[in-house]
Amino acid sequence: MNSNDAFWKVKSLAEMSQSEWESLCDGCGLCCLNKLEDWDTGDVVFTSIACRLLDGESCRCKDYENRQATVPDCIQLTVQQVDEIAWLPPTCAYRLVDEGRDLAWWHPLVSGDPETVHTAGISARGRTISEEEVPLDDFENYVCDWPLTVGETTQPS
Repeated sequence: MNSNDAFWKVKSLAEMSQSEWESLCDGCGLCCLNKLEDWDTGDVVFTSIACRLLDGESCRCKDYENRQATVPDCIQLTVQQVDEIAWLPPTCAYRLVDEGRDLAWWHPLVSGDPETVHTAGISARGRTISEEEVPLDDFENYVCDWPLTVGETTQPS
């Protein structure tokens, strides 16, 4: 495919097929981190605590098809929600495409390699602990800001 006619450059999120939509996920795993919301201010912060279904090595869901049955508060991202979910990481392809921006060099659709998201330091690989290992009352001890500041988006020389 000529990069000038890459589907994410010529289609809106709403125009994409289901397979195109799914392929936009870069496999970073950042959306699968538990977040805490301040009820007074509405501010949301990330924790380094991963959903119990997140595979910490691949950064993919262990049971994607049934995830909402297992984890009822799992959010299934939709076109309408991309604008509304403020905590989507700045590197998120759904956010980038919605804003009319291009995908980074490390995105698997650009690089052709699903490992580049990890080698670029964008993913949650090696940075998380499973929610099964942390009592809910201790989640605040795992607040982190790296999901909002991950990686460099320029290609190394």
